[in-house]
Amino acid sequence: MKNYPRINIDPNKMGGIPCIRNLRMPVATLIAMLAEGMAKEEIVKEHPELEIEDINEALRYASEVIRFRELPLTV
Repeated sequence: MKNYPRINIDPNKMGGIPCIRNLRMPVATLIAMLAEGMAKEEIVKEHPELEIEDINEALRYASEVIRFRELPLTV
């Protein structure tokens, strides 16, 4: 897996889930905001501690993580 300097995983914070720059902002939360139709600029406006590059790296990270997992398909 590539190096993602803006993504932190600390077992003592947020239960070890991947977060942005120790901000206690889970990568999954950013991905969900985008999936719900929020623009990157809207997210940054709503969460001024974030930067556009945080969101871009969260997308790259999520893409790589999902690429290496087998997800069950339900019919």
